[in-house]
Amino acid sequence: MSITVSASGLSLSYGRTRALDDVGLRLSPGVTGLIGPNGAGKTTLLRVLATAVPADGGTCTVLGHDPGTTRGRQEVRRRLGYLPQTPGFHPDFTAFAFVDYVAILKELTDRGERHREVRRVLDDVGLGEVRGRRIKKLSGGMRQRVALAAALVGDPGFLVLDEPTVGLDPEQRMRFRELIAEAGQGRTVLLSTHQTEDVAMLCRRVLVMAEGRIRFDGTPAELTARANGRVWSSERRDEGAMAGWRTGTGEFRNVGDPPDGAELLEPTLEDGYLLVLDGAGAEVAAA
Repeated sequence: MSITVSASGLSLSYGRTRALDDVGLRLSPGVTGLIGPNGAGKTTLLRVLATAVPADGGTCTVLGHDPGTTRGRQEVRRRLGYLPQTPGFHPDFTAFAFVDYVAILKELTDRGERHREVRRVLDDVGLGEVRGRRIKKLSGGMRQRVALAAALVGDPGFLVLDEPTVGLDPEQRMRFRELIAEAGQGRTVLLSTHQTEDVAMLCRRVLVMAEGRIRFDGTPAELTARANGRVWSSERRDEGAMAGWRTGTGEFRNVGDPPDGAELLEPTLEDGYLLVLDGAGAEVAAA
């Protein structure tokens, strides 16, 4: 399978804070999930791969180009789709005008072809009928779809999505999952999210970051298997548990090292994720 992104030894510091610490990864077509607590370095990694900020050290190629060079950055940006955590909308732009503006930045210079492309991506995200509506009049879910349409302009080979479902209601998240799954057909998608259910439903591969490093790289099933035999039920929160909470049944679900005779439960991806964080010394409460 072709490699879209290859990075080795990436590092980046902000003052005394080590945001990226010797990060290495290889990404190929399909949807890869990136999860981790706040401050783990996820957004910094996405920004480096999206050429928004340069790394302090290490090597990286994206779509066959080195984003550390001026020519390389230009080539990557022509074939990159990037949805940041907080898209910078001009509220008086219509949905069409905003996506058209992004298409111009991507050097789609032929007006007729560019407008056909803008209409195509807006139709793909289900906004064809409201493309003339001002962004300030759109719902939060529609605004996220405008941002995704802008990221999809030009049929990018690498799509970077930073918390695309944050703030969406369950129905909107379901619709967005469909769009992300479709976007992952034939292209490489890197999805950063706090929603472990999004990862379980969408991703063939998952990366867990903590304290600037990748602590796990494998399939969702492999991450879930980390918690085999380490999740149990009890009437009270087990004091020896690494994490525990009362469920809707009134019993407690505990994660960690179970006592003898404990009633073991089927683990979830989130359980495996919490155990990886605990092993990395990260704050599991931030999960």
